[in-house]
Amino acid sequence: MDDRGGGGGGGSFVAVRRIPQGLDRGGACHSTSAEVVAGSTAWLGKGLSCVCAQGGENDARPSFDLTTAQEECLERLQNRLDAAYDSSIPVHQEALRALWTAAFPGQELHGLISDQWKEMGWQGKDPSTDFRGGGFISLENLLYFARNFPKSFQSLLWKQEGDRALWEYPFAVAGVNITFMLIQILDLEAVKPRTLVGATFLKFLAVNESAFDLLYCIAFKLMDQQWLAMRASYMDFNAVMKATRRELERELLQEDIKRLEDLPSYCLLSQ
Repeated sequence: MDDRGGGGGGGSFVAVRRIPQGLDRGGACHSTSAEVVAGSTAWLGKGLSCVCAQGGENDARPSFDLTTAQEECLERLQNRLDAAYDSSIPVHQEALRALWTAAFPGQELHGLISDQWKEMGWQGKDPSTDFRGGGFISLENLLYFARNFPKSFQSLLWKQEGDRALWEYPFAVAGVNITFMLIQILDLEAVKPRTLVGATFLKFLAVNESAFDLLYCIAFKLMDQQWLAMRASYMDFNAVMKATRRELERELLQEDIKRLEDLPSYCLLSQ
């Protein structure tokens, strides 16, 4: 089996999706909304669940005051988070086609629903069924990555670096998990950040509207580095994501970080 396709056995996988409808951002102790959904394994295997919502924290945490600019930037980002992928919206359709073109230049896409999508690491022939894990922003994240860091994007898509496992993580579904992980790390569904990591990120967002997308690219490349360092296989995905989260939080809290480009893991990216 190669590292992008193949059939899966029996069993089921577990994925976690956000539920943006009716979010209450008015309270400082707002808890994350998440739902567990089960589905067929495809070639995803049973080990690829989003670890970000595990170990829920419902305890009261302090909130951080924001500047007006930070509040406005956070509101715009939260509006992006609330947008579900809708296959009937032309802008969403075009974004999906653009992702294919960026990923496979010169290769014709036969349709928005096609077995070709499995080449990118979607679970089936309709990527929209996987976007429920992260909404439209998870597609925007992938597209930003492909357009701004094409060398790194292609390297991860085709698993070109390092001594790879026989059973690799599916690229696209891993990307959706990374979007979800960042939402959790940065506490983006709260009206105000309740963690120092979240408050620190908003300083970057206030000077760079694409900060979330850029951090996504850094996190994806960092995750792959952790994957290789741990000599992981697909059943180790949760452990790799936990290690990625710890390292990303550590880097974001370093005192000498003035912008995301100063993060040590930023140097992993290549354009």
